[in-house]
Amino acid sequence: MNSDKVNLKEKFQLFNQHWTPKIIGELNGQQVKLAKLKGEFVWHDHKEEDEMFLVIKGSLKIEFRDKKITLNEGEMFIVPRGVEHNPVAPEEAWVLLFEPATIKHTGEVKNKRSVENLDWI
Repeated sequence: MNSDKVNLKEKFQLFNQHWTPKIIGELNGQQVKLAKLKGEFVWHDHKEEDEMFLVIKGSLKIEFRDKKITLNEGEMFIVPRGVEHNPVAPEEAWVLLFEPATIKHTGEVKNKRSVENLDWI
């Protein structure tokens, strides 16, 4: 059992890459990840998994085919499984993700933003 507390601000200082989530914890088959986002990601979905976005710093727009939502600091949203979405961060945003450990970063879409093996920090 890892009994160390986690300071999110300190963890965010450990990396600068955008769109490359870092794992900071795991529980019950779910992973807690931190990501710095900037610019537009890629349209994708996760057929079997829900995905939670919690904005720690900045703001994040999540585009859907029929609407857009904006998340500001302290706000969260759960994208239901199978729903196509595209995260967009006009300025750098710090985001906590909570999702199953088996989730693929860009679903079945393969492009330059796809990451196969995420690092623990």
